[in-house]
Order: sequence, then C-alpha cells, then structure tokens
Amino acid sequence: MSAEVPGRDLDAQERPAIPDKLYYRIGEVEGITAIPAYVLRYWESEFKLLRPKKNPAGQRLYRRRDLDLVLRIKGLLYEERLTLEGAKKRLHAESRGAGQLDLGVRGQALEAALRRTRDQLRALRDRLAPPKS
Repeated sequence: MSAEVPGRDLDAQERPAIPDKLYYRIGEVEGITAIPAYVLRYWESEFKLLRPKKNPAGQRLYRRRDLDLVLRIKGLLYEERLTLEGAKKRLHAESRGAGQLDLGVRGQALEAALRRTRDQLRALRDRLAPPKS
C-alpha cells in the first residue's frame, strides 16, 4: 500500500477555476487547492506569511494572496519535494528578492528625479546669476 500524500490528487490541468471573491473560507480553499483543512491550519503555524483573517465567529477568511501562497507552498513541498525548512527559506528568499528588486526600481526612479531637479536648479542659478563682465 502506498501512503497518500495530501494535495497530490489534482494536476494543474484538473485544478478547479478559482472564483473571483474577496474572501474564501477554509472549506473553499480545501476544495480549490486539494489541501485538507488540517494541513492548512498546520501550515499557518509553520509559515509566517500565511495568516488568514478571522471573522468574529473565529472562521478563517483567506484572501486571494493567501490562496496563491497556499498553492506556492504546495508546489514547493509536493512538486519540488522541499522540506518545510527548505520551503520557508525559499519563500523568505523570494520575498526578500522581490523587495530588493522593488527598491532597485524605485531607487533608479528617485535617482532620475534627483538628476532632473539638480539640472533645473543649475539652470535657474545660471539665469539668476549676475552677468559676467
């Protein structure tokens, strides 16, 4: 008998379409991702990035980005065969890399704006300077 791995029963082609909603309950996430609710709750305790909101009744409310993260974790664990620690490290590196890329692009835009401002100030200084004799 082979041990069944949770979440391995749906291929990418068989995965149901994700409805366009603001929030998904844990049962809906379970149906979309084929990850049992008990595994989702465990992942919440292991992955700091996976923190669904809870309504006043205490029910988990997953957003689309939470759902995307669940699918990413599933891919890392079940398709790439990483350990929990390996998946955590990969997600941390990816989130750091995205932040650094964002800062790099933002930094370039700021440098360009600074150059334009400096050029404008020089032009203004030259216009206001007394004529040279």
